[in-house]
Amino acid sequence: MTDDSATKPEPLPFLAPLEQYQEQAETVLAGHRRGDPTILEFIHRHHPRFLDEKVTWLPKELEPEEIAAAPFTQSDAQLSLARGYSFLDWAALAEHVEAVTVPGSPTFRFESAVEAVIGGDLPSLETMLRDDPGLVSARSTRRTCHDPSTHRATLLHYLGANGVEGYRQKSPANAVAIATALLDAGAEVDALAGMYGGEHPTLPMLVSSDPPARAGVQLPLTETLLDRGAAIDGVGSGPWRSPLRTALVFGFRDIAEVLARRGARVDLVAAAGMGRLDQTRAMLADATPVSRHQALALAALLGHPDVVSLLLDAGEDPSRYNPEGFHSHATPLHQAALAGDAAVVTVLAERGARRDLQDTLYHGTPLDWAVYAGKTEVAELLRGYA
Repeated sequence: MTDDSATKPEPLPFLAPLEQYQEQAETVLAGHRRGDPTILEFIHRHHPRFLDEKVTWLPKELEPEEIAAAPFTQSDAQLSLARGYSFLDWAALAEHVEAVTVPGSPTFRFESAVEAVIGGDLPSLETMLRDDPGLVSARSTRRTCHDPSTHRATLLHYLGANGVEGYRQKSPANAVAIATALLDAGAEVDALAGMYGGEHPTLPMLVSSDPPARAGVQLPLTETLLDRGAAIDGVGSGPWRSPLRTALVFGFRDIAEVLARRGARVDLVAAAGMGRLDQTRAMLADATPVSRHQALALAALLGHPDVVSLLLDAGEDPSRYNPEGFHSHATPLHQAALAGDAAVVTVLAERGARRDLQDTLYHGTPLDWAVYAGKTEVAELLRGYA
């Protein structure tokens, strides 16, 4: 990319030489100098100087003019670009490019196979697996800007379209055939990789990912992994250990129902999230305070006003921020407002949920969230409680 009139850099082919990445960095630098809005947004989202120190993926509250006025060197452009490709820094990007552009190197073979997986190129993948049987258990060596810095994903993990490089989070229409080829070749269905501060297999990454859902392959891929022995109640460590809870937290109700039908353990939290009123009621007496708190967060998020009422009757605070791992930056009322769920909003508001509380990331009230999401009915409902 050398045209200074271009906007943000588009992903280069995986075999692109370092010179092409340098050209993209120069485009970023030129875009900053002329105040290109798209380039400034790219820099805002990727340069660590403009990201929150604690929530390291969150852009600081800065206007484009502030980004444009900030000192910005060639090294800054290189760092922004490297982060855009999910690398730790320019040195990590250069190291990877050097390794991947050596024909026949382990990095070349693995990255070629990743491209076949995410591109749905089944014939090429099968040839690679046949010629290099060890490839199915090989792992990424990229040094990334995420936690942990080296995710060490296997080829199967890339089908989860989550926890790996953002621009590679895509799902081919033949994802089930790709998964089957990998598993038939000996892929470990519950191999762990470092993602989101923990160690996770493919299944919980898959059931919380938008690209497979949009492509219509999330559910059949889930069934395929379960058929091949994936741990239905989870393995590994970190916030997304349970596939069932993970699917619910990210709003994939159909996947949660499949997991429950296939034998996943349905505890109080899952029962509340799935809207199972009688089951939730039966479990309440023996529930811990933590699980009750989590149950309210999911019931409000997923639109179950009867379950929300039950939990409020049991003493849950409608104004408390959600627990860690359950959109903890917001309250139940924020989530219900965002979803445009008038019934849940009504229950919470009439039971005393505070409408003036701001979320801790974007600093908006529930009304702000409803307006942002275009939920006119709920916005008017919240204004009516003023």
